[in-house]
Amino acid sequence: MKILMVLTSHDKLGNTGRKTGFWLEELAAPYYAFKDAGAEIVLASPRGGQPPLDPKSNEPSFQTEATHRFEADAEATAQLAATVRLDSVSQADFDTVFYPGGHGPLWDLAEDAHSIALIESFLAASKPVALVCHAPGVLRHVKTPAGRPLVEGKQVTGFANSEEAGVGLTDIVPFLVEDELKAKGGVYSKGPDWGSYVVSDGLLITGQNPASSAAAAARLLEHMSRI
Repeated sequence: MKILMVLTSHDKLGNTGRKTGFWLEELAAPYYAFKDAGAEIVLASPRGGQPPLDPKSNEPSFQTEATHRFEADAEATAQLAATVRLDSVSQADFDTVFYPGGHGPLWDLAEDAHSIALIESFLAASKPVALVCHAPGVLRHVKTPAGRPLVEGKQVTGFANSEEAGVGLTDIVPFLVEDELKAKGGVYSKGPDWGSYVVSDGLLITGQNPASSAAAAARLLEHMSRI
């Protein structure tokens, strides 16, 4: 099994002067779920090379067993430092794709033509797509073969408005994930703030927040085991 993981290359948190990027737990927990299941993992980002880490995600209160394991793993950190350019990857080379979140994807991956086409091609090939936290916002411009919004009529979740308010970024982000999924016709649901909550609908798997990362990865592996 070969799994593509797509990370953001965006490091500016709006006009705050603060840094953002990908959320470490949302990479680390799925990475080891996949690796421990024997999968081959390829990391990609729009610009390639080292993607920006949201510095908040590496604060002690947000560190987990998986993040500690990742940071101590020379092979994993070397792979992260050398992500391949997103425009160089092909759906045909992978069995599935997973998008970690962090606020960065709202600025770049949500508008990235290569990302949009890649997700559409995975689904057209009947391969599952999983996204967690802010990454479901990356689906905002993804369409069905009929030209309708991909999430229209689908059960989805993603970072809740109440969670965005909780981190004080409601007026900073370019759009709110919950609002955008609803605006595109998604049947949005959520669990308690900061708790693990994952929704599946056909080939689409979405997780609400960082705590949902491991469960979203497990759901994806479960789906792959049935193929």
